[in-house]
Order: sequence, then C-alpha cells, then structure tokens
Amino acid sequence: MVKVEFAAALQRHVPCAPQSVAPGTLRAVLEAALAAAPGLAHYVFDDQGAVRKHVAVFVNQQQVRDRVRLDRPLADGDSVFVVQALSGG
Repeated sequence: MVKVEFAAALQRHVPCAPQSVAPGTLRAVLEAALAAAPGLAHYVFDDQGAVRKHVAVFVNQQQVRDRVRLDRPLADGDSVFVVQALSGG
C-alpha cells in the first residue's frame, strides 16, 4: 500500500486522516486518497486536473516538480505528503 497524508494546513478546510491506498500512478493514488475527503480535492487540483500552484506534493520526501502529468508510478511502501506551499518575503 501507499501511505498518503495531507498537511494540517489543508486539513483545516476538510479533515482527512492518513490513507493507505493501492499502488498506481501518482494521480491514481492521490485520487484514491481524496475519495475519503472529496471536498479536499478542489484544494489540491485545479479545474484542469493539475496540482494547484499553492500545493506541493512530495513522494518519499522528494518534491514532485511536474504538476500536470502525475504519471509517476508508485509502489508498495511509498509515501506521499501533500502540503500547502507557502511563499513570502
């Protein structure tokens, strides 16, 4: 299984406990995890299905750079962490 967690900053909008979902592409894993909290999906994905610019996705502690394709295959034991990306100056 792939472990998927959403940071507290996202969960303040829609609570979502950590999920264990079947391996697949990054998109399939995210969609499966979001099935437990469908209201959270629009905070993560934009209208075209890309990861929003204010959200960062990490796979095994490495940031995913491609926000559109999300076709990276994930395997049993992988972990995904979704956070609200912050910027400022």
